[in-house]
Amino acid sequence: MFHPSSRLKNKSTRIGLGVYATAFIPRGTITYIRDPLELVIDDAAYATMPACLQAPVERYAYVDETGARILSWDLGKYVNHCCFPNTMTTAFGFEIAIRDILPGEEITDEYGLFNLESPMDLSCSKPGCRKRVSSDDLDRLYPIWDEQVKAALLLIARVDQPLWDLVDDPLNEKIQAFLDNPDQHYPSLQNVKRRS
Repeated sequence: MFHPSSRLKNKSTRIGLGVYATAFIPRGTITYIRDPLELVIDDAAYATMPACLQAPVERYAYVDETGARILSWDLGKYVNHCCFPNTMTTAFGFEIAIRDILPGEEITDEYGLFNLESPMDLSCSKPGCRKRVSSDDLDRLYPIWDEQVKAALLLIARVDQPLWDLVDDPLNEKIQAFLDNPDQHYPSLQNVKRRS
């Protein structure tokens, strides 16, 4: 489920839709969490789909660490990539604001964490854009991304969490263990890499 203080709007004719904040979303806020309404499509199901269904799955789904394609039922599928995003995936199974997000600002993510099967050219307009997301981005960049995610996770109990009802007891225990001892219980982003 995606953060409720967001809305879908047309970004441009070239890129299409994007997700924008409708209120201030502070650093440390869960912006997306996988929920039971998400479509989980394994390789066998994907292989039997006609091309007309595979195309939107390829465009809008991400691949988790098990290799399943996850297709969001809500705004989550419309979040665009940015090489300097304001949210990032965590190894806890949710995405978190890694910096404050202002009202009207586009909510962006790092596609390098989505286990892409083939490189993707980027339309990121930020200075220093990588120009392309590839499957080795996670291996090269996870130490930098880990620092950003870990710093945001340390704030998770200090900010309002509209999606907290979707944090089940086992996940809550993992988060609490991290908060009690961040150096020992931080799950590195290496854990979101697809397992063969």
